[in-house]
Amino acid sequence: MGFNCGIVGLPNVGKSTLFNALTQTAAAQAANYPFCTIEPNVGRVAVPDTRLDTLTRIGKSQKTVPTSLEFVDIAGLVRGASKGEGLGNQFLANIREVDAIVHVLRCFEDGDVTHVEGSIDPIRDADTVETELMLADLDSLEKRAQGLVKRARGGDKEALAQMALIDPIKAALEAGRPARTAVPAGEEEAAKRLQLLTTKPVLYVCNVEEASAATGNSQSARVFERAKAEGAQAVVVSAAIEAEISQMAQADRGEFLSSLGLEEGGLDRVIRAGYALLGLITYFTVGPKEARAWTILKGMKGPQAAGVIHGDFERGFIAAETIAFDDYVALGGEQGAKEAGKMRVEGKEYVVRDGDVMLFRFNV
Repeated sequence: MGFNCGIVGLPNVGKSTLFNALTQTAAAQAANYPFCTIEPNVGRVAVPDTRLDTLTRIGKSQKTVPTSLEFVDIAGLVRGASKGEGLGNQFLANIREVDAIVHVLRCFEDGDVTHVEGSIDPIRDADTVETELMLADLDSLEKRAQGLVKRARGGDKEALAQMALIDPIKAALEAGRPARTAVPAGEEEAAKRLQLLTTKPVLYVCNVEEASAATGNSQSARVFERAKAEGAQAVVVSAAIEAEISQMAQADRGEFLSSLGLEEGGLDRVIRAGYALLGLITYFTVGPKEARAWTILKGMKGPQAAGVIHGDFERGFIAAETIAFDDYVALGGEQGAKEAGKMRVEGKEYVVRDGDVMLFRFNV
């Protein structure tokens, strides 16, 4: 299980440059004019995790298989998108398909790169995009409500339940607040089925100039304040630096990052923030053929985690032999952990923890 993030923003904020860097391809055309990305570009990238390299070495595995995540580079949005302006209808359709929104905000000045609004203001830009998404959600809910009102008046229980979910969300949108702020407690799954754009979690990516890549700047600081107030996530990235790094040999990247005062590349920061945003964790399987990372939702139990590998593992789940990552490393692998009593046999109710090294027993 990976996760799917749609990269959105106004034209010319660095979306496609970031996408190209993240996927280490030039699949998305990065050009200085609006709508250069017309069809969504999809890139699946490996999730870097140093723990996996350690497990490969200790387990003497022939192959290392990281887990992956998907980025979708979506056409730039402009004011009026909810009414079909620009590529609005296509933008909105594409964004409905993603799990989370990576909202790229331009936080740098560059006279050679035009801004669709004529000046640099990431908060205004964030408001522009969010307003269009809220207007689209409001339109969607109003259409749904039209079909439910008559049934609800007649006492239809399903319609009444739907209206109880929709009404507070609709009121929030009318007041200029995103749908995620008004989902009734316990109704999160039902709200997902409404396919609203503003229920999706948001990660703000502040695209700064190279000199501010390590510390951010005054514009990115404003974005971080906004993210904190919303309960969203934010990271600072220099898309220009990431583009350079993506073309470098792996061995040269560490020294280049250090020269800029950076401990890690932007991809690592985006992934970590994305994991926190979506509540994802990683568990591992290790054997002579391969050491492999698997991504699951935090809170998943043993059978569901096994099902990420194969449906038969979930259907026929018996138990999971489990070793904590730190124990696996400290004790030199599976055999050492067994001898030290650190291998646990967990049943169907076990909640998998981040870093667990697991071997599933099943029978179908």
